Amino acid sequence: MFNGRVKGWPAGREQLEDALYVVGYFTLGGLLYLVVPEVAVRWSDAPEPSPWALLGLLSVASIGHTQRRVRPVLGLAIACVALLGMVQLGTVPLAMMLILGDLLYCSVLHTSERLSLRVAGATAAVAGGAALVSLVFEGGRAAVLVILNLGLVLAVPVLWGREVRLHRGQADAQRERAEQASRMAELDRAAAVAAERARMARDLHDVIAGQLSGIAIQSEAALNLPDPDPAVLRRVLQSVRRDSVASLAEMRTMIGLLRADGAGDADPRTAPAGLDRLDALLESAAGTGLRIEVDDARGGVAALPAAVDLAAFRIVQESLTNAAKHAPRSRVRLHLDDHDGELVIEIENDLVPGAPAGGGTGTGLLGLHERADAVGGTVTAGADGGRWRVHAVLPVPAPAGASR
Repeated sequence: MFNGRVKGWPAGREQLEDALYVVGYFTLGGLLYLVVPEVAVRWSDAPEPSPWALLGLLSVASIGHTQRRVRPVLGLAIACVALLGMVQLGTVPLAMMLILGDLLYCSVLHTSERLSLRVAGATAAVAGGAALVSLVFEGGRAAVLVILNLGLVLAVPVLWGREVRLHRGQADAQRERAEQASRMAELDRAAAVAAERARMARDLHDVIAGQLSGIAIQSEAALNLPDPDPAVLRRVLQSVRRDSVASLAEMRTMIGLLRADGAGDADPRTAPAGLDRLDALLESAAGTGLRIEVDDARGGVAALPAAVDLAAFRIVQESLTNAAKHAPRSRVRLHLDDHDGELVIEIENDLVPGAPAGGGTGTGLLGLHERADAVGGTVTAGADGGRWRVHAVLPVPAPAGASR
């Protein structure tokens, strides 16, 4: 009775197919023996065997097909027992050769590699032994006939089974390699997504969060002025507006980069930020109340690589944002220098006693290190006496074709 177990259906179907093999081989063998009994291997001095005895042995050999998938060697052994019985009767019908060949094929194909080789070797030994016996007792002609007959009956199924087994092994290996490649591609995709998310988080913190922090600090300063001077208030509001517009522009650029494609995007995207925007950055930071001194000792006139230029700008931006947040209205010194193929950035600010810590999450310092690591540089940050000091060294690759 069908129990609805889909998982068990393939096994049941294979059992049905094996049962059909049993019925089919027995029916075919019986018909061949009854219609063309002369198509058989006979011994000239052997008496005429009983048809019922041959059909009984044929049925035993056919039963071996019930094991053709799960235990094919056992099925082959059952067929060999029936074969020995037919040899005793002096007649081996054609159907027996077909059954034996099919079970040999299954024994080579559906077993382990070691057992498959043993079956092939045993088959070769049987064929060689029969040829040798014929050569000794009946002469060379009989030996050649035995080799030809046994080669057709035994060698073809064995070689065919080995060939099919080889192709299946190659197909399985190809399938396994394809699955491994698929898994590796999935891992690479996941790593790329994680790296992109980390980069987005870093950009959002360095750019948008820094500018919004400046807006918050300037707005708080404007609100806390006891008797605001209109000129001062206007300057603060202009700085707030400038940072707001810059934040919107940066946000639009990020959104544009996150789109799947550029179809329908008619808005121009801004160029990556760099030290060429340093003046605007310093003006915005000064609007938060910082007193900034700049010492730009760079002597090189060649443009920095885009990645190094962006990393340098973000390091300066994050350092000024941290100074405005944790040491408001402090004095800041910015030093820039380039020598020996390296861009050196130093930013120092006074530590304000009793200043609020700002409740930072530590992502700012992490972002500084990630920015520098991305271009092969280093960043150190920490208290140095009564000052907070950020020291960054970014390598500047020599232009292509430059003499050494």
